Amino acid sequence: MRQAGRSLPEYRRVREGTTMLESCRRPELVTEITLQPVRRYGVDAAIFYSDIVVPLEAAGVGVEIVPGTGPVIAEPFRTRADLDRLPELTGDALGHVTEAVRLITAELAASHGGTPLIGFAGAPFTLASYLVEGGPSRDLLRTKALMHADPQLWHDLAARLAQVTGAFLRAQVLAGASAVQLFDSWVGSLSLADYERHVAGHSAAALRAVADLGVPRTHFGTGTGELLGAMAAVDGGVDVLGVDFRVPLDVGAARGRAGAGRPVAVQGNLDPALLSAPWEVLREEVRRVLAAGERAGAGHVFNLGHGVPPSADPDVLHRVVDEVHAWRGTA
Repeated sequence: MRQAGRSLPEYRRVREGTTMLESCRRPELVTEITLQPVRRYGVDAAIFYSDIVVPLEAAGVGVEIVPGTGPVIAEPFRTRADLDRLPELTGDALGHVTEAVRLITAELAASHGGTPLIGFAGAPFTLASYLVEGGPSRDLLRTKALMHADPQLWHDLAARLAQVTGAFLRAQVLAGASAVQLFDSWVGSLSLADYERHVAGHSAAALRAVADLGVPRTHFGTGTGELLGAMAAVDGGVDVLGVDFRVPLDVGAARGRAGAGRPVAVQGNLDPALLSAPWEVLREEVRRVLAAGERAGAGHVFNLGHGVPPSADPDVLHRVVDEVHAWRGTA
C-alpha cells in the first residue's frame, strides 16, 4: 500500500523537519522516498509517494496534513458558493508531480531493472468527505446529510472532484507510471444503494481519464465487502479489485466477477495487524492469502489489506516479501 515506506528508518531521516505536503512538492525527495522500499525489499513495483489531498492543494484548496489527525481543510465546503473554490485542475499545477514521476521511472529503469511505478489518487467520495467534514470523520454525518439533502450540489461537487482526480492520475501515467490505483478510503461507510446512486458514476469518471492510455486500473476501498461488485463494475469494469482484510480474496474475486461480468484480478489482503504476530503465525497467514489468490483465478497482486503501520518492523516486511517470492517461484 502507499504507506509502505513510512515504517523505514531511512524514511524518517529524510522526512525530518519537513511536513507531508512539503515533501510531496519536492521531486527529488519524492523520488528518494518512493525508491526506498524498492531498494530495501526488492518488491515488484514502486508506489508513487504522495497523498490523496495533493491534487486538492494543487487546485488551490487550503489543506494541511496535521500529524496524528490527517488532512484538515481550512474552509470546509458546505454550500454551492463553495464550489467556486474548486477550479478545474490543469497540468500546469502538477509540474512537481510529473517531474517526480520522470525522475522515479528513470531511476527504476537505470538501477532496478525497469521495475514499474504505480500511481494513485483519492476517489471523489473520499476527497468530498474531507472537504465537507473539514477533516477525518468516523461517521461522515455532514457528508451523508449533504448527499441526501442536496443531491444536485453533491453531484456537482463530486463531478469536479472526479476531474481533479482524473487529471492527477493522467499526469502520472503520461509522465511514466505503468498502472494506477484509485483509493476510496471512506466509501465503506455507505450502503450499496447510496454507492450506486451517488458515488459509482463519479469514480468511473475519474478512472475514465486514463482509459485511453492502456494502463491497468485498480479500485480499492476499506470496509467495502458489500460494495465490491459495484466497485468492480465502474467504467465497464476495472482491471484489478483491491480487497481489504475483512473479505477472503476468493470471495472478493467472485463478487468482482459478478459485478464486472468477467473475471477481475484481485489485490490484497493480509491484515496489517498480523505483522506484529509471531513469524510462524504470520507466515501461515501469508500462505493462506496466497492460496486464496490462486483460487481467485484471474490474477493476484499480493499486498496488505490496508496501509503498513508505522510501527511495522522492516525486517518482518522483508520476510513477507521473501515468502511471497518463494511461493511464486514454486507455483
